[in-house]
Amino acid sequence: MQTVSENRAFGGVQGVYTHASDACACDMTFGLFLPEEAKDAPVPVLFYLSGLTCTHENAMTKAGAQGWAAEQGVAVVFPDTSPRGAEVADDESYDLGQGAGFYVNATEMPWARHYRMWDYVAEELPALIGAHFAVDPERQAITGHSMGGHGALTLAMGLPGRYRSVSAFAPIAHPSAAEWGRKQLRAYLGEDETAWRPHDAALTMRDRGLDAPLLVDQGTADPHIDKLRPEALAEAMAACRVDGALRLRKGYDHSYFFVASFMEEHLRFHAEALYA
Repeated sequence: MQTVSENRAFGGVQGVYTHASDACACDMTFGLFLPEEAKDAPVPVLFYLSGLTCTHENAMTKAGAQGWAAEQGVAVVFPDTSPRGAEVADDESYDLGQGAGFYVNATEMPWARHYRMWDYVAEELPALIGAHFAVDPERQAITGHSMGGHGALTLAMGLPGRYRSVSAFAPIAHPSAAEWGRKQLRAYLGEDETAWRPHDAALTMRDRGLDAPLLVDQGTADPHIDKLRPEALAEAMAACRVDGALRLRKGYDHSYFFVASFMEEHLRFHAEALYA
């Protein structure tokens, strides 16, 4: 692992690091904010998964998470959204290939060699961070925006007991029935739609429910709301009587202005569960 940069921030350190990834068979980059408390003891950790076209840097610089994380004594990890490099398969469209890993383990060529973002986020990156930084692997939470909200929800339901809390900003909630989803799931996982089901939050919620508290925020002025299908997630949450809330935020869109507006509430929500 190599250090790209480390900057003092809110009493802690915002770092950027690269490493050779076995899961993705390429070099990967991630950001990590460590609060001041990490100098003395391991701290709980929140994974923030970003959306389409993003790198590790978008949320790290635009979401406003560090100040609130410092206040709560929580580390925040900002993974990349896909494998990258000259040898990594890509597509001309913005919503497939590099920058659009969808947090799945691809089974179809040419994607299968590198696009194993589920394993990367679920296993490899937490192990790497736990081995090199003062974070507590027993106290993890997860959140994300858009495609990253999809990833946060499906990872939490697919790994019961892993995360103490889950949240999402404008998640792609029902991808197997939406423009943002069918294209990518077909490309990465093939034509058999039964293989897509564990990566559809609304369907998986109905199948498995969720064993952690959940908070979802969705802007009513989001121009992509028809691709996100929040109503499908709300119906599944109600059907399974999940301990959670889906809040419609009047006038907010899909941007990082929306994310930053409610980041404090999400950090407080996670800190309550992580320090319980």
